[in-house]
Amino acid sequence: MLTRKQLLTGTGAAALAAAMPTRRAAAQAQVTLDVVHAYPSFARFFAPIAEEFTKVNPNIRIAFRQIIPNYDELHQSLLRGALTNQLPDVTFSGFNRLPELARTLAARNQIVDLGPLIAAEGANWAAENFSPRMLALGKVDDRQFGMPFNASSPIAYYNPELVARAGGNPDAFPDSWDGVIALGARIKQAAPNAMGVSYYINSFDSDWLWQALVQQGGGRMLSPDGKTVAFGDAAGLAAVRLARRFVTECGMELIGADQNRQQFATGGIGIIFDSPARLSVITGLVGGRFPLRTAPFPITDKQKGGVPTGGNAAVILARDEAKRRAAWEYVKFSAGPLAQKIAVEMTGYLPTNRRALGPEYLGAFYEKNPNARSAALQADRSLPWEDYGANGPRIHRAQQEILTSIMRGDLTPEAGLARLVEQTTALMRAA
Repeated sequence: MLTRKQLLTGTGAAALAAAMPTRRAAAQAQVTLDVVHAYPSFARFFAPIAEEFTKVNPNIRIAFRQIIPNYDELHQSLLRGALTNQLPDVTFSGFNRLPELARTLAARNQIVDLGPLIAAEGANWAAENFSPRMLALGKVDDRQFGMPFNASSPIAYYNPELVARAGGNPDAFPDSWDGVIALGARIKQAAPNAMGVSYYINSFDSDWLWQALVQQGGGRMLSPDGKTVAFGDAAGLAAVRLARRFVTECGMELIGADQNRQQFATGGIGIIFDSPARLSVITGLVGGRFPLRTAPFPITDKQKGGVPTGGNAAVILARDEAKRRAAWEYVKFSAGPLAQKIAVEMTGYLPTNRRALGPEYLGAFYEKNPNARSAALQADRSLPWEDYGANGPRIHRAQQEILTSIMRGDLTPEAGLARLVEQTTALMRAA
């Protein structure tokens, strides 16, 4: 694991020239951009987006490096590349890894601040294309180092037949957690063999759903500088109390995430919360058993609350001026409405670009696929998926064990929250 200190004391990179405002993709000469992204399955939309980009920018060629298995390995690959001056021209960094990447490379003048490039597009360009919260996902220390490309925030999946049997309205999913829990309790009462609600932070493959419970209540996981735990407050306490209520009031069983999805699909759970990227998987599991429905994630604090956003941001690392100009055209296109249409239709992600919701882009898709619209309705609720740094995976495992103990009743929410803060702080210091 490369440390920030190793990078800062490594061989210095030649200083990047200041990013110059541009409105055109480079000149007559052919420019080849070296691009790298994570996840082999993502090639299914990166490739057609590159093809569409080349149609309107014939002088710019996109050359993809070997695809990296996941965001963590991509992050480490970029840190190693910084030492040897072998960085790509453009990369797509996971949102939760962007802060460390940007701070490390900015100190070495190896990353481009997109702020001046955005400003050069005109006073209204950013507002016409992005919600403030969406654009903020690419900011680190108030500088725009990334352009949001893929985005995903948790949504509700529910069985309208179980909701109706419990006396609920299948067309009006609750927008408060008290409402969700009350409905879940009624589902459990109407269908004793089913769980009313399952919110499986005890077995989810990351801390994403746990962060969502804190952030929706107006809390944050970390201080703005990323150095101090911040969830030991009222929002954190409300979150762990909710986790316990799913078990005590809604009959939630502490089983695995895949088991939850399968049990939901067979009518054994009324409501679950998961990624919109799993919409096609869950739809396939449900088949024709019931008319699957989705809804936006409930938000308690309507002003400060939101949902952690997974996905990635396009980052420009190109060194020479011609490549930087070409890279900006590619990044703009990738975050533009046509590219977002391609990516969203293939993945279930929410579009990062406002204009992509128009009838000429995703309008018809959402008419035919209303369950996919729930994620799109959350763009204005986007918050960063906060990252604990090098010890993030260990912290997630430790937090998951404590959350399971709280949900099981082995720890009170108050004692459990104190332990969560204590262990997270210790592991952050040990990194």
